[in-house]
Amino acid sequence: MIKKAIIPAAGYGTRGLPITKVLPKEMFPIGLKPAIHYVVEEAIESGIEQILMIVSKKKNMIVDYFDESLELEAFLERENKHHLIELVPVPAIPIHYIRQPYAKGLGDAIRLGKSFIGDEPFAVLLPDDIMLSRIEPALKQLINQFSKYGKTIIGVKEVEESKLKHYGVISGEEKTKGLIKLDNIVEKPKSNPPSNCAVIGRYIFTPGLLSVLENKSTSVGAGGEFQLTDAIKDLLFMDDCYGKVVSGRRYDIGINEDYINLINEIERSNKKID
Repeated sequence: MIKKAIIPAAGYGTRGLPITKVLPKEMFPIGLKPAIHYVVEEAIESGIEQILMIVSKKKNMIVDYFDESLELEAFLERENKHHLIELVPVPAIPIHYIRQPYAKGLGDAIRLGKSFIGDEPFAVLLPDDIMLSRIEPALKQLINQFSKYGKTIIGVKEVEESKLKHYGVISGEEKTKGLIKLDNIVEKPKSNPPSNCAVIGRYIFTPGLLSVLENKSTSVGAGGEFQLTDAIKDLLFMDDCYGKVVSGRRYDIGINEDYINLINEIERSNKKID
């Protein structure tokens, strides 16, 4: 069973400039909650029992958001607004934090979680990608596959060809419906992508990935960063890895159109509940 998850949240958020100069992209509001709240909820609903967030010195807002606020709770008690206390976000599981001194890439961020993970398989959730599913959470779909195969499972979705250049793209052989045994993965292909299946920011890794990340800690990949995709490519030579086509709607909050569509989707859902 997968009990631990890493949420990397230390990037500069350059796609969201200028607002990300002062507001972390993970805190972009979606309804009355920030984006990262939905990702934490997905992790908890999928059975995760501990989370490690990789943050930077400019992401204290994230830490403050999930921290207890005794002053606020005391104020609500004093003003007879007890019903609002349940809205104050206090996660049901422990959230730990570690700072990434310099945003050198996703691979470097995950490498920092080695002591937290130990020798266990673990999940990674990218807070840029918000997944909405009526059946079961996206991460839980990957965990279900991991329980069958015990191998690295990467969440993927079919994406329009014009957008593939923004993502990691996989290729491989479909073993069962919606499950692909990987033979290659390419980070942000500028031309000739290997397929139309893009990585969506949900992963289950075996602990072997951490050894690969340690060995590649000085490597530079696409964009001059230490890319997770390059480590996965190396992992393919050591062990089987699979791509799982995830059911549900995926929104990349780094894309304005997706962000607006997500806000509208949440508003429609809230109206149905009301």
